[in-house]
Amino acid sequence: MISIKNTILTLLVLLASAAGAQTMQTDKKIMSEQIKNEGDVKVLLHTSMGDITLLLYGDTPRHTANFVKRVKAGDYDGVLFHRVINDFMIQTGDPTSKNAPKGKMLGAGDSGEQIEAEFLFPKYYHHRGAIAAARQGDNVNPERKSSGSQFYIVTGRKFSPAQMDQMEHKAQMQHKQEVFDSLCKENRDSIMSLRRNRDQAGLQALQEKLVKQTEELTAADSVIYTPEMRDAYVNLGGAPHLDGQYTVYGKVLEGMDVVDKIEKAETDAHDRPVDDIKIISAKVIE
Repeated sequence: MISIKNTILTLLVLLASAAGAQTMQTDKKIMSEQIKNEGDVKVLLHTSMGDITLLLYGDTPRHTANFVKRVKAGDYDGVLFHRVINDFMIQTGDPTSKNAPKGKMLGAGDSGEQIEAEFLFPKYYHHRGAIAAARQGDNVNPERKSSGSQFYIVTGRKFSPAQMDQMEHKAQMQHKQEVFDSLCKENRDSIMSLRRNRDQAGLQALQEKLVKQTEELTAADSVIYTPEMRDAYVNLGGAPHLDGQYTVYGKVLEGMDVVDKIEKAETDAHDRPVDDIKIISAKVIE
């Protein structure tokens, strides 16, 4: 059962919030696989540290079409990799990073539009080399819409089987909490009425009802890491804690060695590389 501490307080808080050698084989397998979806697109990023070839998925059409539009408009030509975190990811796409003076804090710039989320988990997930869209936080972006220009490439780290078990349990509980929160919002009027009447017994009964509904609604849901995903996260690496939170819409086909070099760059207190690393040009190649 889902565990909810301090039952009455929980309901009120929710109301207030309504008004976040095998390794090489696995690496090569994931990087070289062709998804072969209609609409797949290849993009070449020519960076100051080398070339990176991306595969954008045809079954995330909004994100792929937006990325291609940005490439053809030259929006990525000259942008910096403005956020680089070792064993996690490299991020780019902030239009204000072009010709930005050294030391300037970056990352707030965007295209001025958002893209509707296209979550296809567990088909696409945050394995090493995955490409995903940056976005604003849940507090201002509950629908988890993606940035119109910023994206990141996952480098990540490797996880032990025990760590994967822990993360799987956390993912299951987070999913249940999200369902419970949604039910609370749907029952807002009832909760407010019970609160006005100071009917604590009624609030308790309603909570028990919503918890039961949560268990019923999530009983058949799959938030389990498949054997293939576990193999990738254990032997290759990635960032599984981001799964289901950000839209994954592509992967690196060639150039992970370049991504690795960028990841290791010296950075300042804001994770910006001390020496600028930029996308010199981007073009659609297939």
